[in-house]
Amino acid sequence: MKYLVSVSTNHPMGHAGMSNVAGLVAGLTLLQNGIPVRIIDKDPNSRIRQRGRGIWPRSLELFNFLNVPEVNNLGKLVPVHIPKMIGQQLLDVVVQRHLEKFSCSVEMGAELLSFKQSGDGDTAVLAKNSILETLDTKWMIGAAGARSIKETEGFAGVVRKQLGLTFLCSTRDDFRIGTGDIRLKGVGLDRVASLFSTYSMESCPDPVSKHFYRFGSFSERSLSLRPTDEIGEDGWRFFTSDHELELTKIAQSEELIFETIASFIPAEITFNKLVWFNLGWKLALVEKGLAGKSLLETYSAERLPVISEMLEMTTSILNQAIITGDVTIQRSPTLFMLGINCRFSSIVFDEFTTPVKRKPINTYGVFDEGHLEAGDRAPDAPDVLQAGCGESDVKTLFGQYRPWYHTVLVFAPSLADATPILGDKSVMHKAVVLPSSAPVAPVTFSCADVVLVDQEGYAYSAYHVEANQTKVFVTRPDGVIGAIVHGEEGVKKYFSKIFLDL
Repeated sequence: MKYLVSVSTNHPMGHAGMSNVAGLVAGLTLLQNGIPVRIIDKDPNSRIRQRGRGIWPRSLELFNFLNVPEVNNLGKLVPVHIPKMIGQQLLDVVVQRHLEKFSCSVEMGAELLSFKQSGDGDTAVLAKNSILETLDTKWMIGAAGARSIKETEGFAGVVRKQLGLTFLCSTRDDFRIGTGDIRLKGVGLDRVASLFSTYSMESCPDPVSKHFYRFGSFSERSLSLRPTDEIGEDGWRFFTSDHELELTKIAQSEELIFETIASFIPAEITFNKLVWFNLGWKLALVEKGLAGKSLLETYSAERLPVISEMLEMTTSILNQAIITGDVTIQRSPTLFMLGINCRFSSIVFDEFTTPVKRKPINTYGVFDEGHLEAGDRAPDAPDVLQAGCGESDVKTLFGQYRPWYHTVLVFAPSLADATPILGDKSVMHKAVVLPSSAPVAPVTFSCADVVLVDQEGYAYSAYHVEANQTKVFVTRPDGVIGAIVHGEEGVKKYFSKIFLDL
């Protein structure tokens, strides 16, 4: 599935060609920032397949920031790990419902034929029902994904060919993988199976733990089945590997929807969402005239080191699975992506950690709760009580983060120590976090949008702040810590890297 998202005040359309839901995430991020978009899809009909189904912890946090709670509610919990499973067929529908709240819907059957760039924007030529349309748009976001590697036509081919882009990767013709959806029934084929029940059909007492049957060896020939209710009560997601795979011989049926992957290119769907979340808030600031176009250059600068390390890691996992024939090998916690960071970015600022003291950067590292720097993922904390409200108004820090503003967290011993920072800006949300010992009078707090009391000390612990210390954290719209500073001057230095008027 390929999405075209176009951004323009007068001609709303931003361009994001995607093979997954990440394009919709980009569109929703822009819409929540007040930027009108138009989204088109070359396919005439909506997706009827599961494709990538893993929703990892970092994605669950992303959807929380976007205020899309259905992903967490609908996803099936995977035993042992924190991730959940929800097919992209359902995920697309969930995100599109939120797009519709902004009077935006995906236009099916519309194809990008060509485009031209100029200093004022782009001119795209679209085709729908054999009717051509010329569209002037200010921004086009191209994101065809790994599927574009061998495409020479359609959205992916048009973008790469006209921009002269190459796709840095390696392909494998010695091993083939097929995945798709199928409807079938079989005697003894219980839909509640233990995780990776090899050569067995043993039932699992926990109905939540319905996952895979696996037959054969991954390195030679294998088949795995996972029950999926999205396509029917008899629906299954299949995954098969073979050195000479021909999916057309597996089944000749309209009930089978499949894809053939002649080359396997490991990719992390969650990271795609993070990438477009990153671009979305930066593009919104540029479009509003609050930031210069140079801010967009940090998109690639922050993305490439992480994705390079990710591809090395996932390729290693694939190679090990092929050699051993075992796809159930214990995987590193780094795949949870809670340790992904951009400490190296030119737009993060840290007054507590100097470059000299920094350890060698591991952009895809294991989440370390004992250390926190600018560029790291902002941690959450439960049981923070909003001052001036009743005991029932207990919040989390994640509830303060949204994609249309920076959140300035001021940890201070008292309100008197939490002086006003910068001023009244619609792109900044100011929150004071007080220790449980701090006295708080039920008055209007003019210096902050919200005052929170850390009842159990979780926030102070997660952010490594002492109860008698004043420390300021600026969290970017994508949930990344942009700055860790002592006070107002440090905040100004950080924002001078982002905004034009500072």
